[in-house]
Amino acid sequence: MNSAQPSTIEMFLPFIFIFVIFYFLIIRPQSKKMKQQESFLSQLKRGDAVVTSAGILGNIDGLTEQFVTLEIANGVKIKMLRKQITGTQAQVLGSGDGTKDKGK
Repeated sequence: MNSAQPSTIEMFLPFIFIFVIFYFLIIRPQSKKMKQQESFLSQLKRGDAVVTSAGILGNIDGLTEQFVTLEIANGVKIKMLRKQITGTQAQVLGSGDGTKDKGK
């Protein structure tokens, strides 16, 4: 009796299927998000109100290719990597008035 062995393609089909799932669920969205972040960082300008990855809120006082100087309080400035800027204050805080609809 000959037992039927699967062909090479049939053996690799599950691995190919898993790779396709990983690509569409993990790799593609991550690369899309990275492109959006790079675009956001390239559009930063002086005076923008931003939030850093550490949660520091501030206004951009100076920009270079790699660094950003943030004014976090009157006369208090910090210099940090441009890549550490995660978004604008409006994106993170919403409307900015501190109130949210609590389902009333």
